[in-house]
Amino acid sequence: MNLTQKVLIGLMAGLFLGLTLNATGLSVSGGFVDTYLSEGIFALGGKLFVNALKMLVVPLVFFSIVCGVLGIGDIKLLGRVGSKSFGLYMSTTAIAIATALIAATIFSVGSGIEPPPTDSDFSGKNAPSLVQVITDIVPSNPIAAMAEGNMLAIIFYALIFGICLLSIKDKAPVVIQFAEQMNELMMKMVEIVMHFAPYAVFCLIAKVMAQLGFDLFVELIFYVLVLAGVLLFHGFVTLPSALKAISGLNPRIFLKKIRSAQMFAFSTASSGATIPATLQAVENRMGVKGSVASFTVPFGATINMDGTAMMQGVATVFIANVYGLDLALTDYLLIVLMSILASIGTAGVPGVGLIMLTMVFTQVNLPVEGIALIIGVDRLMDMIRTSVNITGDAAVSCVVAKSENELDMDVFNDPHSGVLEEHVTQ
Repeated sequence: MNLTQKVLIGLMAGLFLGLTLNATGLSVSGGFVDTYLSEGIFALGGKLFVNALKMLVVPLVFFSIVCGVLGIGDIKLLGRVGSKSFGLYMSTTAIAIATALIAATIFSVGSGIEPPPTDSDFSGKNAPSLVQVITDIVPSNPIAAMAEGNMLAIIFYALIFGICLLSIKDKAPVVIQFAEQMNELMMKMVEIVMHFAPYAVFCLIAKVMAQLGFDLFVELIFYVLVLAGVLLFHGFVTLPSALKAISGLNPRIFLKKIRSAQMFAFSTASSGATIPATLQAVENRMGVKGSVASFTVPFGATINMDGTAMMQGVATVFIANVYGLDLALTDYLLIVLMSILASIGTAGVPGVGLIMLTMVFTQVNLPVEGIALIIGVDRLMDMIRTSVNITGDAAVSCVVAKSENELDMDVFNDPHSGVLEEHVTQ
């Protein structure tokens, strides 16, 4: 079996075991199963894998971008790739939030639900200003930015490093060779870590489902259905349709080849931690040249938050209806603007959507304590929206690569391309 099939088996087994433990009452908080399985073996297996992925992200992104710049070899071409990527990412995010707001308004999600108690631990967080977002892109200390995982700053520094290295390439062959060897080394490390993915996915999903089950979703079933519906619509209809309309690529082939990365994203709920899997799928399975993928994938994982933006739209309308507050047209426009702005400066880590949501609530004068209503189901929603996020990253990578003739169509159209690379020999 290839890696995708193994991960799928791990995912389904984790779902079955987790739901079984929850339904039988064995996973009660503080009990033996919860203490030694959910918070013990399952938590350990999942955290070790996620930490291993995060361990690879910073050096992988840095060296892949440097090698990508060297591979492009033309500063003007790099500028086109960057501007196209940014424009497409912002456009898909705007479409996503608009879709979510329209759906949530049509279905009046949240009507008839009692507001939660006011003694919530949540406090509002002010949105970063445009000046602050731009300022944070340029790191005052690149080493500190790498240590903190500040992806925008890392991408900026790697771009500058790569451009300067390109300008003196005749004088720095040793540095260029070192960067290329490090990039190849990092991809080999990704390959080794991915070998443990099926077991880690099993642990991650089993833990989440054993603790959540379906009880929480009964009270918020309408919110969950509307949000899951718009997320799936965006991931499996809007993005593939845009891919077909702009590039002419076959959306069925695209969805089949992004499947493994989607499962990683669903399991880890982290766009940043899924960068290695997304890069592998985009380059090996879809045929996007490394010079493009090495830029568009990390860039997208940093600023492209389609799924998170959709959650913000549905959650805002939901809480407004719960508290009986009317949102004006200016409020809806502000939600769109805030979602896009917040997504640019927010890290792709689990749970960050709730932090971004407090920014939106503060700006449109909604009670932040309302978040307590949806926090119980947010983990599962986070998993779905992260899958949507990385689907957008891959779609934009393909569109940009096709427009720049950096897409190998033979690889893209071959259903078996990249499958062998997913095997890890021992």
